[in-house]
Amino acid sequence: MTQASNGPALPPTEEELSRARLKLAVEGPVARVTISCPERRNAMTGRTWTTLAHIGQTLPEDVRIVVLSGEGDTFSAGIDLGMFSPEGVDGERSMVAGLADGTSTEAEIQDYIAGLQEGFLWLRRPDLVTVAAVRGHAIGAGFQLALSCDIRILADDAQLCMKEPALGLVPDLTGTKPLVDIVGVNRAVEICLTARRVGAREAGTLGLAELVVASDELPGTVDDAVAALLATDREAATATKALLQQAAGNTLQQQAEAERVAQASRLAALARGV
Repeated sequence: MTQASNGPALPPTEEELSRARLKLAVEGPVARVTISCPERRNAMTGRTWTTLAHIGQTLPEDVRIVVLSGEGDTFSAGIDLGMFSPEGVDGERSMVAGLADGTSTEAEIQDYIAGLQEGFLWLRRPDLVTVAAVRGHAIGAGFQLALSCDIRILADDAQLCMKEPALGLVPDLTGTKPLVDIVGVNRAVEICLTARRVGAREAGTLGLAELVVASDELPGTVDDAVAALLATDREAATATKALLQQAAGNTLQQQAEAERVAQASRLAALARGV
């Protein structure tokens, strides 16, 4: 299988990963990405997300599963609020300084955010299954990162929160669509505009978590899920994920046609021994 890649040919270096507050371990078909800034509750910056995009663009072709987690006892407290200070974070672009002094336009900020969103969008690729292993807090951008994954496995101490509106902002890292798709518009409005914390058990009830387990069972449960996913034929898994992703936007007749096309393609490939 050939993966589309518009980015750099080489993966990020250890230095680049460290500056982005990330760790990456690739073992055969499984890539594990860890948000690694426990002293700041795994807060993320723009560099975190552009480096996530870089990871997605340069994964080895045999990677099938991506597991995202946070180092320590929390997934992520969300964006490092220093991103909104005039100085920015560690030399990164401030989200507001240019607008305040007139050196940046709203269109330029939109382009900048589009680049950050690439760190989330690749997690929906049909040729990958992405798993968020969430313990502790997943706040704001952390919640949106979990929402970008196909499967969310939560420890029973997990707390999800869309904090942006409480800070005078909007969620802008691709999280609003999956949230509405899962819980509906009315519940999404309530969750976002109250900025309340959704506990793990409620998340399971709402469909925001596929599994909720005791905190000490989280690593083993994730490993079991990865093993089960790897047991499925890769080409069939890719075709099925692509089929499921289009279902919500299709009529029944359109989806039936899509199923026919996908199945004929699979049968033809099997007949050729591919």
